[in-house]
Amino acid sequence: MTIPLDRLPPGSRGIIRDIEGNGVPVRRLMDLGLVPGTIVQYVRAAPLGDPLELLVRGAHLSLRRSEAACVHVEPV
Repeated sequence: MTIPLDRLPPGSRGIIRDIEGNGVPVRRLMDLGLVPGTIVQYVRAAPLGDPLELLVRGAHLSLRRSEAACVHVEPV
């Protein structure tokens, strides 16, 4: 069962299974290290809910909620 990354509860981890879309936006996410099979942790959201802070391979990333919705993860 996969869910969009922006629906993962804060503090939870998931394994990236798929990235929706094509072209430059997907390429940008993959360049940041968000590739299928990678474990990602949703650390927290900004005070107004956007952007999200993620921990990927030891690096902290900030993604817009709309970008995170394109990444599908399997909760672990």
